[in-house]
Amino acid sequence: MARAGLTPERLARAGAELADEVGFDQVTVSALARRFDVKVASLYSHVRNSQDLKTRIALLALTELADRAAEALAGRSGKDALAALANVYRDYAREHPGRYAAAQLRLDPETAVASAGVRHAQMTRALLRGYDLTEPDQTHAVRLLGSVFHGYVSLELGGGFSHSAPDTDVTWARILDALDTLLRNWPAPGEPPTDPRG
Repeated sequence: MARAGLTPERLARAGAELADEVGFDQVTVSALARRFDVKVASLYSHVRNSQDLKTRIALLALTELADRAAEALAGRSGKDALAALANVYRDYAREHPGRYAAAQLRLDPETAVASAGVRHAQMTRALLRGYDLTEPDQTHAVRLLGSVFHGYVSLELGGGFSHSAPDTDVTWARILDALDTLLRNWPAPGEPPTDPRG
């Protein structure tokens, strides 16, 4: 019989907390059972296996991130919106490293389409419309922003910038300046970028 009070949602939240403590890769149904002091079999009434649990944690993280991003972007545009979105990802990764890692989990197409990942793409595209980008450049820019945000955050969390000056906050601000300049001066296909200094 399933332990009273255990639900898939509660297990996903507890799994997310565990991921933040020990790392997303270390989250398993067995580890979660130890946390609740129950037998592993009692959790299988709520999750199919560790992959199902990790998918649920990923969906939770994507929803939390999307909710934060929507709140941060409200009423903003241009560089202000760009910085707000970038800071949501960076702050979330710092506060919830395990959840942030979960948000990168590759989902099957059906699950991905039903997830909050769609909201992330919509918000990024809305931000980019403020820079007058149309397709296919909008998609190129979505990929660029995702690569820069995730790359920087991952390197920073891994300690990659901790042994040299300047401070990582200073570099982050300069990167956002550079991205804003690039988005305002997006090059046409096959053309070199326009020098914003004239």
